[in-house]
Amino acid sequence: MTSRLSTLQTTDAAPQEDAFDPIALLRPRRKITGVSAILLPFFDDGEVDWAGFEAHVARTLEAGLTPAVNMDTGYVNLLDDATRQEALARTQTIADGQEFVAGAFVGDRPGATFDYDAYACQIETIQQAGGVPVIFQSFGLTDQPAEAIVASYARLAALCERFIAFELGTMFAPFGKIYDLETYAGLLDIPQCIGAKHSSLNRMLEWRRLQLRDARRPDFKVFTGNDLAIDMVMYGSDYLLGLSTFAPDLFAQRDALWAAGDPDFYELNDRLQYLGFFAFRRPVPAYKHSAAQFLKLRGWIASDAPHPRSERRPESDVAILRELGERLGVVN
Repeated sequence: MTSRLSTLQTTDAAPQEDAFDPIALLRPRRKITGVSAILLPFFDDGEVDWAGFEAHVARTLEAGLTPAVNMDTGYVNLLDDATRQEALARTQTIADGQEFVAGAFVGDRPGATFDYDAYACQIETIQQAGGVPVIFQSFGLTDQPAEAIVASYARLAALCERFIAFELGTMFAPFGKIYDLETYAGLLDIPQCIGAKHSSLNRMLEWRRLQLRDARRPDFKVFTGNDLAIDMVMYGSDYLLGLSTFAPDLFAQRDALWAAGDPDFYELNDRLQYLGFFAFRRPVPAYKHSAAQFLKLRGWIASDAPHPRSERRPESDVAILRELGERLGVVN
């Protein structure tokens, strides 16, 4: 193993590297918890397609997945407060008591201090709407020493019945950070923290978190955010993905196949992964435009326009997405 990986072995709960065997983590016939980030669709004139958004929240719930709104897939860092609150209110109405999660996002700049009050406001708004907060990172949160990062989460936990933490790689957003295992272990020690989304796009880092979780707190959810390795659910991860917004129906079908021990799981997973490889190529944030292109091909939204300030894909992608949709049986 490399010295970089050795630095991750920082807690007594983490197993020794020479004992590491990803095959031992396989969890056949496990019921997977699926959380799907909801794309916020736009019209060509830059206005939000609220009807398209509501329909997508509803179909995600109908598929048996938990919707996640105001996430990266929903352009949370590009929205104003009024739009984020509108998304929350509409989701609350559609969910009608069913569970959903929502991003607690605090926008700041490099060098900022941790803004507890801003996070508290976001958490209160989400919980009043009936959602479970997903604590987005910020420069002020992640620029602190490790002990202060954990202490900040513990302060926020006092405001929550439950929350989900979030590690976000910088390929997704400049304010993101992937924690070392000691910091991650600190999250597991916070009772209100029911899980953490891990978006490093690195299998080894996620496997290490699964090992630590299994040894230290088995009920804790490791929500994979690895859209390039969606088979991490085979090893004990659950998921909070942007890719699943392309096809919540097919992800639910895949999850059911795994729980049933049906070998058809593998072929469907492979086809979904092919879609993920294409959509999540560089620049990674442009996957949201890919999602809009695909959902339009499915007839689920009226326009494939992304947020006006978001990165775009070329129009030539549509033909490839059409072929991928045909292989998945969802595009004619």
